[in-house]
Amino acid sequence: MTALKISLAPLAYYWSKEETLRFYVDAMQWPVDIVYLGEVTCSRRHLMKFDDWLAVATELRNAGKEVVLSSLTLIDSEADRRNMHRLVDKASEQGLLIEANDFSAVRAMQGRPFVAGPHLNVYHADTLQWLAGLGARRFTPPIELGHEDLAAIQAQRPAGMETEVQVWGRLALAFSSRCFTARHHRLRKDSCEFRCEQYPDGLPLATRDGKDFLTINGIQTQSSTCLDLGAQVPELAAMQVDILRLQPQSQGMAEVVAAFDRARQSLSAAQVGSQYLPPHAQRSNGYWQAKPGMQWLTVE
Repeated sequence: MTALKISLAPLAYYWSKEETLRFYVDAMQWPVDIVYLGEVTCSRRHLMKFDDWLAVATELRNAGKEVVLSSLTLIDSEADRRNMHRLVDKASEQGLLIEANDFSAVRAMQGRPFVAGPHLNVYHADTLQWLAGLGARRFTPPIELGHEDLAAIQAQRPAGMETEVQVWGRLALAFSSRCFTARHHRLRKDSCEFRCEQYPDGLPLATRDGKDFLTINGIQTQSSTCLDLGAQVPELAAMQVDILRLQPQSQGMAEVVAAFDRARQSLSAAQVGSQYLPPHAQRSNGYWQAKPGMQWLTVE
């Protein structure tokens, strides 16, 4: 069995600069091996400048963490494209890996090693083999990929390719050119007043009969539920998954990390208390068992 590592996914939400820096200062003390940094959701978010992310990267590396710089998921302007190329060039200068979250970033890598992010949609081994030929050395499967499909990919995984699976946190379901948080406040995207900052774990969206349905995070649509594959830690290890990926949240992250750290050391189920779920969230694991993603199915 592989020795499991723990990663912190890139921050999906818009926190103040002070809150963001505080989070990563705390993360330096947590038993995580890999930290992804950068803006992946909306190019209008500006409180953390490029040099700020690089400074955080330096501190995390000094603390013994592997640092990966993540690219924007939806590139829809010339400015976005230029910033992506700047990110790729600077990462190369600093000896940092890039997590490519769209194929323009893959192309910009020009054969240099990179991480294939979850939004590249690797559904079968042929795609993974192709990405390996382009320089990918690690991949995160799409969030809706179940254990049987992942097992099939693992059986044909290219030599030297690492597999990273999200095991905790809200799921990124879709991205749009429209900003739904701005729309909620009857604002235009280009004059959104950065209302995302009011929702450190996203804006809950309910059905007309009051049932939690989705979470709005600017241009990103997330699940209302919190993925919890804690019970599957032994199974993931047996499948030779390399990295357990945790999605950052504003509260309780230290406890979530500690639970998965205990689980990976003992190859047992991670037990995360309900008080550490994101606000308004219930657990889900349906996708893993080829069921609707929002379902919660107990493991025998």
